[in-house]
Amino acid sequence: MAKEIKFSLVYRDMWQSSGKYVPRVDQLVSVAPAIVDMGCFDRVETNGGAFEQVNLLFGENPNKAVRAWTAPLRKAGIQTHMLERGLNALRMNPVPLDVRELMFSVKKKQGVDIARSFCGLNDHRNLKGSVIGAKKAGMISQVALSITHSPVHTVAYYMGVVDRVVEYGADEICLKDMAGIGRPSVLGELVSDIKKKYPHLKVQYHGHTGPGFSTASMLEVARAGADYLDVAVEPLSWGKVHPDVITIREMLKADGFQVKDLNMDAYMEVRRLTQSFIDDFLGYWINPTNREMTSLLVGCGLPGGMMGSMMADLRGFQGAINAAQRAHGRPEMSLDTLMVKLFQEVEYVWPRLGYPPLVTPFSQYVKNTALMNLLNMLSDKPRWSSIDKDTWGMILGHMGTLPGPLAPEIVALAKEKGLEFTTCNPQDNYPDELPKFRAMMKEEGWDCGEDDEELFELAMHERQYRDYRSGVAKERFNKELADLKAKAGAPVVIERPVVETPKFSAEEYAAKYPHAVPVQAPAKGQLLWEIDVDGPSKAPRTGTAVEAGEPLGYIQTFYGMEPILPAVTGRIVAVTGRQGDKVAKGEIVAYVEP
Repeated sequence: MAKEIKFSLVYRDMWQSSGKYVPRVDQLVSVAPAIVDMGCFDRVETNGGAFEQVNLLFGENPNKAVRAWTAPLRKAGIQTHMLERGLNALRMNPVPLDVRELMFSVKKKQGVDIARSFCGLNDHRNLKGSVIGAKKAGMISQVALSITHSPVHTVAYYMGVVDRVVEYGADEICLKDMAGIGRPSVLGELVSDIKKKYPHLKVQYHGHTGPGFSTASMLEVARAGADYLDVAVEPLSWGKVHPDVITIREMLKADGFQVKDLNMDAYMEVRRLTQSFIDDFLGYWINPTNREMTSLLVGCGLPGGMMGSMMADLRGFQGAINAAQRAHGRPEMSLDTLMVKLFQEVEYVWPRLGYPPLVTPFSQYVKNTALMNLLNMLSDKPRWSSIDKDTWGMILGHMGTLPGPLAPEIVALAKEKGLEFTTCNPQDNYPDELPKFRAMMKEEGWDCGEDDEELFELAMHERQYRDYRSGVAKERFNKELADLKAKAGAPVVIERPVVETPKFSAEEYAAKYPHAVPVQAPAKGQLLWEIDVDGPSKAPRTGTAVEAGEPLGYIQTFYGMEPILPAVTGRIVAVTGRQGDKVAKGEIVAYVEP
């Protein structure tokens, strides 16, 4: 009898890879019956990753969303699964072990069957707590290997990770091909080796379509013994997202695999509802370029979802770079030229930083370092002049063991700065915190909620949870949505505001201070050199000494405060933003001369 391949609809990740938000709970509940009626899905990815935070940013309760969204799927016999980031759990920074354990207990009781856990460094130590926590809570523990393509990311390397997580009790393995650059033949070999050594393990493949390999990879892993494939549906499938279930199903059927029937009427209803969610409000935050695939991602290996923020970064630096080009008698560069140069610099930087898989947050660290290298070199300064604090944390081992060796010049630079490397277990740096958060709940007069789910939200996302409870989050979201809807009929673009009385343009500043490094707003919002927005302007004076990675000011966004972090240590030579100004992400607010 032909082997059956089962499908998982990654409905959460479809949205997360397309834009800023996911559908509201009422929308998710409305589409669930049509997903069930399609008849071809054994699993649906319902939550995890940024899902909880997005609901808090809406001003809604994520716990109610998870319970309501998973219920109709589980009633129909469809397994639900979540994504979590190992040491970082559901956020971008490390989480104490007791909070991680509570997460699995809460999510299981809310109706989530499978915990998909990944570590961006594939460090098995960061995954041990996830496997044990998920199993203890009664969940299926699925460990995701962060797939990339490099000389060190061999089949033997990945099998070494598999061996350790199997020791911890993992039930399944996922190949998380987040940038879609895994080579099909290598992935097939990896699945084959997993199945030969651990025939009891289920294997699932997750691949984004950005650079174009993932469809071929799906066929290869299926032939090698994979059990589940992650797929998407229109209008969000393909592009930087995931292959569509129709194509993958027909491909496998033609290859002799057994696949479930697909109800096309239900597919069209899911398609219609998904488009209606885009038309309602989610489309305001979806970049049109997410519909495109590009082979340019093959060489640099960056996830397609990073393209929007990366291009915003390049636009922010373009004026300063071209001013330096003119000052040295060199031709100006187009945005496309800068993009290719940045891709090439990522290819240079990545191996020298130890080949961290390019997945959040390590993809951002590599990209940021490459961007600063590009700026410095075009200003006739050496590479590695500007490495931020978080990247140093990765380099020094605070987040886990890098897959490959660091370049000698990086090791020498660390020693020159007096920095120390560590091989300690990253989790040991983050002691338990639940008693502290229980005390906070009591002090605020808040109930810990059913199954301690409200306590969990505070402990996992304190800032966003407080904004949700106060009503500030809903107010911010409604205002932002109203502003965008007011511009309906035109392409949704976050326009860069013009400072009312600029002394110089960005190009003139760059010409005046050719060695200065621009300090950019990390997000759209209100510029606060001091937290008191209503007070007099307290912008830092020129000549003020600043430290790389230390907050110079803040941006008040709709979801909270984002620190403005200069990339270099030096002195301020110009301040271009005033207290209270509305700024766009990437807008230059000051210049620092190293």
